[in-house]
Amino acid sequence: MPIDIFGFTIGKNGKVAPKPASDSDTKAESFVGPDEYDGTFSLGGGIYGQYVDFNGNIKSENDLIMKYRSMALFPEVDIAIDDIVTEAMVQSEDRKIVEINMDHVDLSDSIKKKVKEEFDSILRLLNFNKKSYEIFRRWYIDSKLYYHIITDSDSKNKGIIELRAIDPLNIKKIRNVNKENKKINNTSVPLVKSVEEFYLYTNLDKQSSFQTTQQGLKIAPDSICYIHSGVVDSASKRVVGYLQKAIRPLNMLRQTEDALVVYRISRAPERRIFYIDVGNLPKQKAEQYLKDIMNRYRNKLVYDANTGEIRDDRKHMSMLEDYWLPRREGGRGTEISTLDGGQNLSEMDDVDYFLKKVYKALHVPVSRMEAENGFNMGRSSEITRDEVNFFKFVDRLRDRFSELFYNLLRIQCLLKGIMNQEDWKRISQDIYFDYKKDSYFTELKESEILKERMDILQAVEPYIGRFYSEEWIKKNILRQSDDEIKSIQKQMQSEAPPPEEGLPPQE
Repeated sequence: MPIDIFGFTIGKNGKVAPKPASDSDTKAESFVGPDEYDGTFSLGGGIYGQYVDFNGNIKSENDLIMKYRSMALFPEVDIAIDDIVTEAMVQSEDRKIVEINMDHVDLSDSIKKKVKEEFDSILRLLNFNKKSYEIFRRWYIDSKLYYHIITDSDSKNKGIIELRAIDPLNIKKIRNVNKENKKINNTSVPLVKSVEEFYLYTNLDKQSSFQTTQQGLKIAPDSICYIHSGVVDSASKRVVGYLQKAIRPLNMLRQTEDALVVYRISRAPERRIFYIDVGNLPKQKAEQYLKDIMNRYRNKLVYDANTGEIRDDRKHMSMLEDYWLPRREGGRGTEISTLDGGQNLSEMDDVDYFLKKVYKALHVPVSRMEAENGFNMGRSSEITRDEVNFFKFVDRLRDRFSELFYNLLRIQCLLKGIMNQEDWKRISQDIYFDYKKDSYFTELKESEILKERMDILQAVEPYIGRFYSEEWIKKNILRQSDDEIKSIQKQMQSEAPPPEEGLPPQE
């Protein structure tokens, strides 16, 4: 069926055109198509007139996303996710969460200023200062984030005018690899001729799985901003979410809690045991006599004030029923005793074990689930190893999430003509995004490192000029780079007091 082309592509007159198999060298040939492990669904040929199976991988991928969303509703998982998102998205006093760092970019100051202004405009389009928590949380749970980049079709140089979030269930990235046979050493080898990438949007209308059809909107790649978790399943080679490793321990935790609840309800109450003396009655009469005794003592007459009637209420929970046992002649007669309830109802070791596994699978320190463990405000050496690893994990999440800003900033700079595609490729590796941090551990670590360096500097000060040079001290003890040494030297010269009259200036 026909598929409409929707969106825009920079530098291709708004049309989705196949690109060479290699961007760096168009003469390079390979029999292997590109695979960046970014969740793209590769096709073996053209999509027109060919059946595309969306009932397999795409359906399972959507099922995973729905699974992640249901897991996020579980209280313990929700608390762990909240710890991660709160630690990653920190709002400072100036209401800025992230800033662009272009200190190492080889551009003029005027262009740097324009790039920073466009970055601020992107944050305003995302409403990032207010919705950073929701955006980061949605990306962390779904493992994917899609934005439709809307521009003015009549005037592209206005840049991005609106960003609209797209549900990952409704859109998928498609890669169509076109191959042709080529004779190499009398052997026919299928070589990659061109690669076509686009997005296929299908409205699910609140259905639970992707429709198995070829109908949909074919969207140009530059019209969509797409970032993913970067976590790859080694078996399917597909992108999965950060919650993937917590599926198994969470299911075990739920089963353990359900089993524990059933056991406690069934074993908690004490039950009575009635030994009824039936004498030498025959079996049938003994059973009838026992039933009469049971019904006599189990009947519960209730007065209904609304109707003025007396009704017989026989609603008893089966697990709370007493035991009625007949006793023949020669026994000890009628007797009533009690059956003790469960004795180990307070044990929670199994639940705690699987709860710790859930936290470990989510890279959250186990100590955070214990309310009595407060935050340590002592030396940084007293911070646990789990907290250190957690801070590093959050930093990796931030670096991965920064792809959102890279993609949008690239589109914005190209549309407004601030730079071309080649210039962006040249400087993109030198652009960084600094996130605000409120980790007390980081401040303690930096202060202690500086204190230790000052102590070492004080100890070796008598040997400067005899065994060590000042440059060696700056580079090996103070760990200063060449640029830092020059910058500090300039600052010292500018802050030096003016020389007194009649004295030569100090060098």
